[in-house]
Amino acid sequence: MVRQLFHATVPTALRGPMLVDELGMPRYWSAVWSAVSTSQLADSTHEKKLRFIDQLYRHADGLHGRNSLDNALAALDDLALAEILESWFVAIRNQANATGTDEKRWQTGLSFVTSLVTWLSTSQSSHDRLKRIEQRLHRLHTLYSQLHVRRVKSVEVIRSLPASTVETLYGMLDPTSAQNPFAREKTRWRVFVSFVLMLHQGLRRGEILLLSADAVKSAFDAGQQRTRYWLNVRHSPYEDAGSDPRYSKPSIKTVDSIRQIPVSELTAKLVQTYAENYRGRPDHSFLLNSQANTPLSTEALTKVFVQISTAMPPDVRKELSDRTGKTVVSPHDLRHTSAVLRLHQLIAQGDQMDEALQKLRTFFGWAKQSTMPSRYARAVFEDRLANVWNDAFDERDNLLRALPKGH
Repeated sequence: MVRQLFHATVPTALRGPMLVDELGMPRYWSAVWSAVSTSQLADSTHEKKLRFIDQLYRHADGLHGRNSLDNALAALDDLALAEILESWFVAIRNQANATGTDEKRWQTGLSFVTSLVTWLSTSQSSHDRLKRIEQRLHRLHTLYSQLHVRRVKSVEVIRSLPASTVETLYGMLDPTSAQNPFAREKTRWRVFVSFVLMLHQGLRRGEILLLSADAVKSAFDAGQQRTRYWLNVRHSPYEDAGSDPRYSKPSIKTVDSIRQIPVSELTAKLVQTYAENYRGRPDHSFLLNSQANTPLSTEALTKVFVQISTAMPPDVRKELSDRTGKTVVSPHDLRHTSAVLRLHQLIAQGDQMDEALQKLRTFFGWAKQSTMPSRYARAVFEDRLANVWNDAFDERDNLLRALPKGH
């Protein structure tokens, strides 16, 4: 199972997720693998891979007894490793409904074993033994690298939220609205700021939870004779990652996700109003602060949107279900909607599709090899949001109404 090590007595370099057995003892080779290979992984990706590897460990325990996988790796027992991998593949493959996650599970476990065998074999001093191990590694790779978990192919269609859903969210989440489902004023402002930043700036859930209270910056542009605002999407410069008290640590997905994006004056003032008047004075630097004066957690933000979705009128929920197949609005749905509308705007202002997709890649923090921008090209031609959005995407009347007088 996966355990989180974030106690103050644990050295910073060793903090993070780790695998333990049913007795709470660390899985030795998974700890080695984490220390050597995961420095470039986001915490969430690291933890996801560890959960896959944990399933491989559990399968091996059931097959040959406790610690059998660690023992086979330590002894470089290629026959035992082959048996474990083969039976694990069959177990995954024989599931009633194989998915893309099952393929990732298999490939993660295979990579874990082969990478460790490679490291261990190169550390041997005997040339003859090294040669034998290389042959065994080649055999393992040849036997299993071409195995794939067959899954039912489906076309993934990215859909933005229906117009009725977006309008309802604006109306409900306005901090001054009588239909707002949250009683506390601080909660209303925290939720509304989260909603605006995810919808208007296209931020991922983990990115918004990492923003510092002063993440929105400004400077006077002499050329345009106006103040310009921008948002730095990155880890908080004031916090040690190991000191974050949240169980599920939010993280920046990839290196490309660290970026700087423009922000409208209204959005900047909205964030400033929340930070100065409703955030409180917690001991941490994160923008979003919970009622307990701790950084807002991933689970809490997800739960908020379940509550919001439940409070939407029945006819709005029905259209959401009919159009998207979903009954609950998730934080990532706001990012999808933002991407579709940003792309629509770029094309409407005269950009060619290739140029527009490159701009989208930079704004939303996708890696160069990511296919995400092109997947939005299809969705952008749906015009059901035309009655909600116009060219002034950030100049919403709701934002103006939400700002208290004098701000």
